[in-house]
Amino acid sequence: MIITVFFYVLVATTAIQLIYFFCFSSILFLKKEDQLTAEIPISVIICAKNEAKNLKEFLPSIISQKYTNFEIVLINDASSDSTLEVMDSFKKKYANIKIVNVQNNEAFWGNKKYALTLGIKASKNEHLLFTDADCKPVSMFWIQNMAQKFSAKKSIILGYGKYKATKTFVNILVRFETLLTAIQYFSYAKLGTPYMGVGRNLGYTKSEFFKTKGFIKHIQVRSGDDDLFIQEAATSTNTEICLDEDSFTTSNPPLTLKEWFRQKRRHVSTSSYYKFKHKFFLGLYFLSKLAFYFTTIVLYFFMSWKVITIFLAIYLIGLFIVFGLSAKRLQEKNIIYFLPFLEIFLLLFQFTIFISNTFSKPTHWK
Repeated sequence: MIITVFFYVLVATTAIQLIYFFCFSSILFLKKEDQLTAEIPISVIICAKNEAKNLKEFLPSIISQKYTNFEIVLINDASSDSTLEVMDSFKKKYANIKIVNVQNNEAFWGNKKYALTLGIKASKNEHLLFTDADCKPVSMFWIQNMAQKFSAKKSIILGYGKYKATKTFVNILVRFETLLTAIQYFSYAKLGTPYMGVGRNLGYTKSEFFKTKGFIKHIQVRSGDDDLFIQEAATSTNTEICLDEDSFTTSNPPLTLKEWFRQKRRHVSTSSYYKFKHKFFLGLYFLSKLAFYFTTIVLYFFMSWKVITIFLAIYLIGLFIVFGLSAKRLQEKNIIYFLPFLEIFLLLFQFTIFISNTFSKPTHWK
């Protein structure tokens, strides 16, 4: 009787995962649209806290963008290093740089959203692009590609922020999780229910920001300036995704599991504030995958291995097709060779984060 129940669970979870794979495949069939020639004024907003070294390394890649009408708004979020001095040195050389120097105050201590709000208010243009101080566009046409996705109807643009590739296991795992997250939020947006974006590569209009009253509804949450804002502002009609290769940004990845664990704890802590439907479908994906692997292992001991292998093969074929093609499109091709192992390790990693966040919450964005 118990084995029969396990078998039915295997059938159900296989079916659920295949449905998810089908939904994820929606981003694989996007048509490349004709490029627009007119350049809309853009404000690139970068919030930096103790980022002097990264600004020296990565800010030139923003300054050198092949785009004629843009400003760069640099926000110094109460840094204790030489971040402000570095910003000043760039401002002296480039007229399109504006600096917003934010001091800590009692009400918004250590709150990135407060600093970002001041930067957005100080920007002069309607259309805003966001990235981080440790991010570098992969091409000189990042602004151009992201800006072209704005239109009269599209006021929110979701881009891809990847991590620099190295040959370590931690790096491959980090990039796999980043790829999975991107596949999810791109496909959800494509299917009409956007739920998040990443601050490393994100665009929206100033009007959209103020219409949603900025971050006020979740200002008490230390993280979530990107995904919780998208939760509030994004709809099926005002959101566009940008998968053009020249629109990607790249960042230096966490180097250790401990560093990445701390980073993901902060990110995952915001998911409890998601809309119910998003929490349900994201949770169902995780739980059904966990149940699939568990029942597969158990049933190999109690049923015909040939039958169980058929289900496993069907699942793996769907996994390699959808994730393989998605990885190719998002320039993460070498990840696909380790897919099943990365999935299992990530499931355990995410479960550990869930347990950790149950007992304590991250309090600062840096």
